[in-house]
Amino acid sequence: MLNRFLHNPQLSPDEAQSQRNQRSVIIDGVGVGIVTGIATFLAVFLARLGASPLLVGLLTSMPAFTGLLLAIPVGRMLERQTNIVPWYSRARIWVQATYAVTGILPFFMPLEYIPVAIIVIWAIATIPQTIVNITFTVVMGAVAGPQRRQQLMSWRWSTLGAASAVSVAGAGWLLEQFVFPQNYQIVFIASFVGGMLSFFFSSRITMPPIVTTSQHKPGLNALLTDSIAMLRDVPAFGRFVLATFVFNCGIWMAMPLFPLYWVRVMHASDFSIGIINTVNNGVLLIAYFLWARITSRKGNQPVLFASTIALACYPFLTGLTQSVNLIIVFAALAGFIGAGKELVFFDIGLSTMPKDHVPSFVALQQLTGYIATLVMPLVGTWMAQHLDYQIALFVAAAIRMIGVVLIYLLKIGRTPESEKILVT
Repeated sequence: MLNRFLHNPQLSPDEAQSQRNQRSVIIDGVGVGIVTGIATFLAVFLARLGASPLLVGLLTSMPAFTGLLLAIPVGRMLERQTNIVPWYSRARIWVQATYAVTGILPFFMPLEYIPVAIIVIWAIATIPQTIVNITFTVVMGAVAGPQRRQQLMSWRWSTLGAASAVSVAGAGWLLEQFVFPQNYQIVFIASFVGGMLSFFFSSRITMPPIVTTSQHKPGLNALLTDSIAMLRDVPAFGRFVLATFVFNCGIWMAMPLFPLYWVRVMHASDFSIGIINTVNNGVLLIAYFLWARITSRKGNQPVLFASTIALACYPFLTGLTQSVNLIIVFAALAGFIGAGKELVFFDIGLSTMPKDHVPSFVALQQLTGYIATLVMPLVGTWMAQHLDYQIALFVAAAIRMIGVVLIYLLKIGRTPESEKILVT
């Protein structure tokens, strides 16, 4: 099936190039999946080094702080580029190489200084990460176009999930074979293999030159004025940004709480944490295919509500148990359901953006996400430290549910066709 999707000898040169692009997108996803699987242990590594909840929260929040400062300027800069693929592939390899640098640190400094050093190097990595976050949406949206982007992304994210599941399982096994911290060093340094695979294939993607009518004025006041005008002039986009911002506040508040809860409340082993993350990513192998088929038949709206409501329950159910077996089940369900949410959020968001200003609109959407990512992990870890881990998880679940209500009230996924501005 995948071979038929990616290879057809009876194609024009342009269609053949499109298929080569899509093949590169999928294999790039495999490399990203390898690194993503190993990345799940970064917060665990910090926790085992004795890092405070604040430092663990900073690991999640720092990319948001940089993005908050740079997203709009980077989006405008990218809008002026005729080819943004090199920006995407080179920025990604810089981010992925940071895991290998993390693994090298214990060779050069005492363990007590490593948590702060990790925070410093990941603070630097947030600059290329901001570029990746914006260019990813633009490149992926352009490679397949509006008619095939859900199908392509379902293939990419499914293979990414499979690679991530294998990576997590292998990393979890390796962590049990060696003593601390050498076990984490081996795992993080090995992640560079995935980074090189990602770079090689992502750099092979070709796109037609980008033509834009952008005439942005310089200065902070112009930036704020233009951003407000973008939300006002494209109401479907403004409603989508508002509803998803609230929902993502609940998503990011719980993000650093899960590994902290597993380690400090449940006292889960590295092997157990590896299993939790393996099933969370492993279900993606079939999840995206199923959700893409459902959306093609039923549309985005049923998937949107089913996935967001279920994800709102995930931190609540986690806070109710200390059973590793139940957490494994919840993680599998969250991974499966989260695939549907990612697919429809990606498609609905792109469908509301003017085709000649996609980088700027993606940057503005990401800006609101950065606000949530910057503030909410710190709120969650502060609550966990001063109140209780369970209370913090319950609050995160409540915020997610408020986001679901807004998605319904603002009619996200039910936007009239007259308001849609499709990316081509």
